[in-house]
Amino acid sequence: MANSSLFFLGFLVCIFVCSTCEAQGTWCVAQGQAPDDKLQAFLDSTCGQNDCSAIKPGGSCYDPNTLHNHASYALDLVFRNTGDCNANIGTPAVTDPSFGNCHYP
Repeated sequence: MANSSLFFLGFLVCIFVCSTCEAQGTWCVAQGQAPDDKLQAFLDSTCGQNDCSAIKPGGSCYDPNTLHNHASYALDLVFRNTGDCNANIGTPAVTDPSFGNCHYP
């Protein structure tokens, strides 16, 4: 019984370590086919509760000023805070979407 418990505990530790490593190399970005109204609603909700100054005029991620890019930033902001990539409008990405002076969270 003790061996089974130790094995299970070790297994859980491995899962936790692996999931933490993966999250550091994964971003959440807007799906290409996500409807604009859903992206806008997510953006409005997220930026009402979080610091979205990077995608406001003058922010480091404001340009290009597109709904898709701003929603991608907001999706990743939520992903960093909760670990949840909204499956309705977001998709995981393994390539860092940061560019120029714009650094995703």
